[in-house]
Amino acid sequence: MEYNLADLFESVVDVVPDREALVYIDHPGTGAERRLTYRRLDAAANRLAHHLIDAGLRPGEHLGLHLYNGVEYLQTVLAALKARLVPVNVNYRYVKEELVYLYRDADLAALVFDAEFTDRVAGALPQTEKLRHLVRVGTAPDGSAALDATAFTEAEAAGSPDRGFGPRSADDLFIIYTGGTTGMPKGVMWRQEDLFFAGLFGGEPAGEPVKRPEELAERVAKSGEGLTFFPAPPLMHGTSTLTSFVAFNYGQRVAIHRKYVPEEVLRTIEKEKVTSVSLVGDAMLRPLIDALHGPLKGTDLSSLFTVSSSGAIMSETVRDQLQALAPNVLILNNFGSSESGSNGKATDDSGPEKGFRLEVNERTQVVDPVTHEPVAVGEPGRLAQRGHVPLGYYNDPAKTAETFFQKGTERWVLLGDMATVDEDGIVTVLGRGSQCINTGGEKVYPEEVEQALKSHPDVYDALVAGVPNAKWGSHVAAVVQVREGAPEPTLAAIQTHCRTKLAGYKVPRQLVITPSIQRSPSGKADYRWARTVAAEADAR
Repeated sequence: MEYNLADLFESVVDVVPDREALVYIDHPGTGAERRLTYRRLDAAANRLAHHLIDAGLRPGEHLGLHLYNGVEYLQTVLAALKARLVPVNVNYRYVKEELVYLYRDADLAALVFDAEFTDRVAGALPQTEKLRHLVRVGTAPDGSAALDATAFTEAEAAGSPDRGFGPRSADDLFIIYTGGTTGMPKGVMWRQEDLFFAGLFGGEPAGEPVKRPEELAERVAKSGEGLTFFPAPPLMHGTSTLTSFVAFNYGQRVAIHRKYVPEEVLRTIEKEKVTSVSLVGDAMLRPLIDALHGPLKGTDLSSLFTVSSSGAIMSETVRDQLQALAPNVLILNNFGSSESGSNGKATDDSGPEKGFRLEVNERTQVVDPVTHEPVAVGEPGRLAQRGHVPLGYYNDPAKTAETFFQKGTERWVLLGDMATVDEDGIVTVLGRGSQCINTGGEKVYPEEVEQALKSHPDVYDALVAGVPNAKWGSHVAAVVQVREGAPEPTLAAIQTHCRTKLAGYKVPRQLVITPSIQRSPSGKADYRWARTVAAEADAR
């Protein structure tokens, strides 16, 4: 047995087959749900895997998942892994041209997609010559384009529920496409063994990683049940899928909703006795807090042990608001990326005054981006991680050469975040280098200013961008969504507030009030949108 995700999952199934593995709330509020034990989930994945093999797909070919959250999503990932196909996530917000790019760039040979996306798939298909097998979940809406697609239920029924697969390898790939905030999406190529240790904590987030693959099931066999992991963001983002696999590696239960509806998330926490919820930053946490103050006041959160965020920072203000409502919950600002897995978590004193401070793992350093040597205390550099890191970006040797490097006997990945390190090894993240604002020769990182803005009582959400300025090169612009019912703050009021937390050159010189802040479905910032909004307002 190797560190292969399908092998590891099957080893867990064999020791706890009758434990509940997955509960799925189809349409929040309707009560429609599905529950699968480990045995049933394994058999369902086997059926789909055999169908894909029978359809002519071969080990190493790429299978796209163009799906909302659902049993079918995790079932398809498992089926791909079992059949030694490479799963590839597809952002369901993409329109035709973006889909053409991703389908082609990823060399998709097969696609499993939700019926709602039939017309988009049909529009992209003529330009994606390698995509030869389609499986559709659900019934296409009336008037949709005609597609030669196998119904998911038929594919499932045709395949054997037994395993009977050939040997697998720790070198089998898992590709995570990351859109980021600029440029076209890139496919991060992970060996499954590396992903197991870097993204799934080696089977043990709270302690020592396993030392051999068989040890995972041995630990599960000795453990009890009762933990429920609830990844609230879309599974198409790596964080949620990996959170689900962390739960599977524990032999515990995963709860998922089709879409993010804050009130229904709270109802599910109470009903299913959820112990751990993962979110993405303030954009997902604030609506939960609003619901707890309003229609869901009094929701029983006593089962909840942790609330964590990855992919975006939970501001100090929002963390404090949640802590007041749920004083016994451990709130974690985790830090990581599609290219590195987990890097560490924020310190308790992380906030607007001291910055976003991290306790990093032993594989993470702040290095000079050119020499790749560790920077001196207090000097800015780039975050980097060594050891279990990806092989590179699929179909992009140039970006791979910029981001991944060999140092001695170890592979390294150079992340996009600028940072400093202090005498105690605590890392302060300054922000994405690509978003850095140069104003009068001084560098300003948007995330730092956003933390200060969100601590203003009338600010609900905010993004910060640089706008061209004849005198300073660029000036700092704040795009702000005001809290419902609050008065619109003036630029002067915002500046006065920020001056108590930031150096003068970091204080916004422009304020744009917007009805809502544009973010991805998982809550990640859309800085291109923020720059456009601020520049257009400045021009007016």
